[in-house]
Amino acid sequence: MPDRETLLAVRRMQDCIEAHLHRPLTMKMLADAAGYSPWHAARIFREATGEAPFTYLRALRLSRAALTLRDEKTRVLDVALDFEFDSHEGFTRAFSRQFGLSPRAYSRQTPPIRLFLPYPLQLPPNKKEESQMAVTKTVFVQVMERPRRKVLLKRGVKATEYFAYCEEVGCDIWPLLVSVKEALYEPVGMWLPQHLIAPGTSQYVQGVEVPLDYANEVPQGLEVIELPACKMMVFQSEPYNDDDFSEAIGEVWEHIEHFDPVLYGYRWAPEAAPRFQLAPLGCRGYIEARPVEAVR
Repeated sequence: MPDRETLLAVRRMQDCIEAHLHRPLTMKMLADAAGYSPWHAARIFREATGEAPFTYLRALRLSRAALTLRDEKTRVLDVALDFEFDSHEGFTRAFSRQFGLSPRAYSRQTPPIRLFLPYPLQLPPNKKEESQMAVTKTVFVQVMERPRRKVLLKRGVKATEYFAYCEEVGCDIWPLLVSVKEALYEPVGMWLPQHLIAPGTSQYVQGVEVPLDYANEVPQGLEVIELPACKMMVFQSEPYNDDDFSEAIGEVWEHIEHFDPVLYGYRWAPEAAPRFQLAPLGCRGYIEARPVEAVR
């Protein structure tokens, strides 16, 4: 595994790429951001991310271009030029290779597609920061209503948590879920109640909630099921360093384990709806929700 200094250099290159999605970028600029020679910068980037820098850049530009075509009424040529493609034809070829359909066809139909969603690299713990991680943090609690709806989901086999799920089905379902135009909320990892677990499939799944009238394409291997209206008790940690996400999740779980919802006028209702977690983002804290019902 690359050391902390190397990973920080790669992160700086990732940030540089993010800042140059709409303007020219050279290997020298990336190398300057990393603080290494162009050859060494390209090597450590590939080792850390699995992609060459400009393969990564192109995939990210194409995914952001796809979201623009999904959400905005704009010409394909304008999108191509905005994301630094030289021509309509070159953009169309690259888009079609990446997603299996032309940008024009995608903008008209907006089916789910597998976007490229790079995540920040996880850094080894900094010993100077470890002593600060034991400080007790606040967990915020609120109750929210979820309407009757459907969920587009991918089941696993036996998984009861995220890492086992990824081993069973891979880690590429999330980019597909993010692309769903009709999504009511952001994608979630879900623990299904017993009555929603199909025989021979997992309790933990990943999916995205969509309206009851969802009629777009259902990608191979996914399915759509209906969810009833419900109340969810939402737990949210304080913001945290992205490298400390495991500690943030554990902190929320510890809080929930000792939490009594009756104090709020509710009780746990595990069969009423799926328990779910949002993607852990340090800037907002870890968020998890569990179903409840009012105490009569």
